[in-house]
Amino acid sequence: MRVVTRMKPKRMDELIGGSMHWIVKHRLIGRQQILAFEDRKDGRIDIVLSGTLELIPPSPKRAHQGWRYLESTNVPAEDGDGSGVSELPPLLYSRLAALALL
Repeated sequence: MRVVTRMKPKRMDELIGGSMHWIVKHRLIGRQQILAFEDRKDGRIDIVLSGTLELIPPSPKRAHQGWRYLESTNVPAEDGDGSGVSELPPLLYSRLAALALL
């Protein structure tokens, strides 16, 4: 799988073998392993990802633009944070988030 980006990350070599985390509707929901970075003819960069999406317990995360590097201490735990937020149904979660309660 390929994801296109305009900017080449400064720490590109460190990211190979790491993970790209996916945020959907203010929830961190999964990750894919980064296999490589390839230049495109149009000047942009392809991020080559593994075809397997590893689902993780959903956790609240603000949307952002650009690259974010998660240090090993900030990587989401595989079993959630113990708060129970990851257990909420998606519709209830989105409504509570819209009311700024999460």
